[in-house]
Amino acid sequence: MSNNLTVQDGQVVSMEYTLLVDGEIVDSSVGHEPLEFLQGAGNIIPGLEQELYDMALGDSKRVVVLPEDGYGVIDPDAFIDIPRDQFPESIPLEEGVEIQVTDEQGTPMLARIDGVFEDHIRLDFNHELAGKELHFETKIVGLRDATDEENEHGHVHNGHHH
Repeated sequence: MSNNLTVQDGQVVSMEYTLLVDGEIVDSSVGHEPLEFLQGAGNIIPGLEQELYDMALGDSKRVVVLPEDGYGVIDPDAFIDIPRDQFPESIPLEEGVEIQVTDEQGTPMLARIDGVFEDHIRLDFNHELAGKELHFETKIVGLRDATDEENEHGHVHNGHHH
């Protein structure tokens, strides 16, 4: 096996990462298992995947991902006003409170209280990182060719192969 592999489509990449948004750490693999994914299969957000090509084992890189290449821009249609009297009393009516609601199909969705008004509550259904610039600090800690099966399925298979 040559050690000069670089990140290309069809490689299984193990990556340590820290995600900073507005200067605060939102997510990090440090102290946990690295993130393992199949490059080129859309397992991770596009703006990050694009920047990893040609990185070699042990390389570190800071990547800035714009909202449109990350979790999307803020969708104005994702704000919904709900009459105040439909709100369960158990929920604190404060901005930023996260609640889980279900849509008509019964699918659970996360929303955040965006505004509290006299007769209604405004909920924001955007992903909490929508509209945010994502700052990733990445380090490639493992790199191997994907197996045929992994390439075929478009994701990494962990554990033992029988």
